Amino acid sequence: MKDKLEYFAVKFLVYVANLLPQNFAYSLMKFISRTIFNFEKRRRELTLKNLSLAFKEKDDKEIRKLAVQAYENVAITVSEILFMINDKLDLDSMITNKDEVMKKLDNLELDRGIIFVTGHFGNWELMAHFLAKNGYPMIVIGRKGNNELIENHFTTPFREKYGNKNVYKKNALISMVKTLKRSKNIGFMADQKAGGSSSIKVNFFSHPADTVSTIAFLKLKYNPLIIPTFAIREKDGKYKIEIFEPVEYIADECENEKDKIAKMTQKYNDILETVIRKYPEQWFWMHNRWRLAI
Repeated sequence: MKDKLEYFAVKFLVYVANLLPQNFAYSLMKFISRTIFNFEKRRRELTLKNLSLAFKEKDDKEIRKLAVQAYENVAITVSEILFMINDKLDLDSMITNKDEVMKKLDNLELDRGIIFVTGHFGNWELMAHFLAKNGYPMIVIGRKGNNELIENHFTTPFREKYGNKNVYKKNALISMVKTLKRSKNIGFMADQKAGGSSSIKVNFFSHPADTVSTIAFLKLKYNPLIIPTFAIREKDGKYKIEIFEPVEYIADECENEKDKIAKMTQKYNDILETVIRKYPEQWFWMHNRWRLAI
């Protein structure tokens, strides 16, 4: 019964978003995000703790302001996802540097396969849609949602809208290996806490964080292009996609594979951290990245 109620709630939200003017929808979602920030204590406190851990130089007032901005950023992202589901967002017009992005991608060694490394930053879903729509479809790795009705009727159809393929973490490694052997592309979110055999502890914002080591493992085994890629929200609400140069580092200074993977994973974390430090309000600080007690 709970699953059905959640499903119909999402269906109603998608329906309402289709009726509302976009500016009003943005304003409404921002209002909801601020309300959640004020009244949902557990997630708010986690967000504040994460920000304080990462930015020790900021005082409480600055941290709180940044937290509110981060909530509003999520509200904007959710609004745009609803618009995309309803075909009310022109992806190409949302990217301010489209020609530059396509030129850079078209000049890559496409016979090696690409792992687009990103995080829950800006609008990661919009970026994946844009790349697929413009000739760079990929398998996108994600966690399977708890509600199968929502997963089957909304999440998966949405993520596969322009040719991407939704792959769950449980079966991800096999799918990624097959994809790279065919010189195809992978989209990988490298910013969530990890666990199990694919996890390694490296620094993130100068604090140890359990981090997925799969990217480094695949780089060593299959030598794909590792390309950090981020959709940065600009002041006018559009996006600039920043595509880093391929990261070819394979830690030659280390003798064994475990040390190589640790060094390489640290390199990926450092790149992600650099982008987040520049635009801290655009990252998803509500996630318990450092396994803090709350």
